[in-house]
Amino acid sequence: MNLVEIARYQDVYEADLAAAFLSARGIEVEVTERFQTTVDPLMQRALGLRLIGRSDQALEACDLLARAARGEFADNDVDNPPSADPTTRAVGRGLALTLAAMGAFWGNSLPRRLRMVHWIGLVLIACVVALYVIASLYAWF
Repeated sequence: MNLVEIARYQDVYEADLAAAFLSARGIEVEVTERFQTTVDPLMQRALGLRLIGRSDQALEACDLLARAARGEFADNDVDNPPSADPTTRAVGRGLALTLAAMGAFWGNSLPRRLRMVHWIGLVLIACVVALYVIASLYAWF
């Protein structure tokens, strides 16, 4: 049994996804250079990840990957999730803006517990918004 390169990827996740796709269709494949690229992620771009398989299944595997790249196996229900209603979007945006204004998002960490300075900031923001609403209401009269 001869092994040949079926495809080359720059991302370990993309290579694993292609390997799982082909394995689900009965084609035996293996992702190479996994150790080097997971130890040092910068090596993914330098080495790439090869998807290798048996030579007698190589043409079928290449054909399946080309068809998948064209979107032949895409499911419209999964690719187009229903959009959220306007109320949910408005509440989500408001919550995100409030937390961002209070400094609750720092870097890539989860929102932290609100400290006293955050509560003071929230009160100040609420006062500014209330004054703006009151001023705009007086402008109507």
